[in-house]
Amino acid sequence: MKLNLPFDRINWVNSSFLMGTALVTCTVVPWYLWHYGVDAFQVAMFFAFFIATGLSITLGYHRLFAHNAFQARWPVRLATLIFGAAAFENCALAWVSDHRRHHKHVDHDDDPYDISKGFWHAHIGWILFKLDPPPPWDNVLDLRKDRLVMLQQRFYVAIAVGFGFVLPALLGYLHSGWAGALGGFLLAGVARTTAVQHMTFFINSLCHTIGSQPYSNKCSARDSWLMAIFTFGEGYHNYHHEFQHDYRNGVKWWQWDPTKWTIWTLEKVGLVRGLRRVSEDKILLAQLTDARRRLAVSLACPVVSRNEKLHQLLQASDAKLHELGERWSALKLEYTEKATALRAEYADRANAHFEEARAALEEMRREVRQATRLLKHAGAAA
Repeated sequence: MKLNLPFDRINWVNSSFLMGTALVTCTVVPWYLWHYGVDAFQVAMFFAFFIATGLSITLGYHRLFAHNAFQARWPVRLATLIFGAAAFENCALAWVSDHRRHHKHVDHDDDPYDISKGFWHAHIGWILFKLDPPPPWDNVLDLRKDRLVMLQQRFYVAIAVGFGFVLPALLGYLHSGWAGALGGFLLAGVARTTAVQHMTFFINSLCHTIGSQPYSNKCSARDSWLMAIFTFGEGYHNYHHEFQHDYRNGVKWWQWDPTKWTIWTLEKVGLVRGLRRVSEDKILLAQLTDARRRLAVSLACPVVSRNEKLHQLLQASDAKLHELGERWSALKLEYTEKATALRAEYADRANAHFEEARAALEEMRREVRQATRLLKHAGAAA
């Protein structure tokens, strides 16, 4: 029986590299560990390159270049372009172009890693096959003005191989000779590349499949605290799709987002500036709106409808959230209109308005938490 495989559509360069590095990671790397073992230097080098290349993707390619969430001085841009290349996820121009199209067309045909075409396609399939015709890089005109970005695009392969494979092999050789060089190449080079790439790929696949949607259900993006642990904070993907220009993904103080903390630290030492933040009230209003949507779904559930007490609690919560939303809108409008005049002549009254607004925000926060608990109870009852 003749197989009708689309060999003409396979991107042989990408496929060979991705399959090759994965195969070496699963076979040659265990062989090396069995025969040569591993010391603290090799482990430290693996994690150093993992952090350098992983953060260069999340902080550099993603939040800096793709979303302009902050502005960076040339040392930060240069470092993230060098080690971003060493992640072997393409040059910054191509990566950013794909990512911007993803946000613009999420869950539709023009989305490069459209999850509606299946988990495998969103994870890695879109990289293995050619698009006909290939999409133009017409959405990265701003980056074409950056000399460092253009230099990286021109010398991408040399930078990637040099800093991704040759450098760890050289460091390994200096540490313990040829066996160390092989270990550096296999562990901090090949295995680390495989780990960082699939870290990124899981954002495109798993974070559009499992997790919660506390901010919006307009697209498939979901928040996953588990994925945030392995992706330098990128797992809070529902928040990111709702507020893509915020330099934070984990917006709560307790959420794991090393990329956010790194950007904040770089601002303190003067290497970045202009950090973009979504205001607290916009975030809470998004949560409030989505909580009301989920309450409406639960209220329409026949099982919940038959539970009179739970049904009444959900209705009361929905009414309270509606009232808070209306009250906050009125307070914000009043404060905005009067703030300038009050600031100069009636400072005490301005502060009183501000405190009232903060109290309303805190009440909204409590009610959203209460609504979330009721929704969990309703889900268990259903």
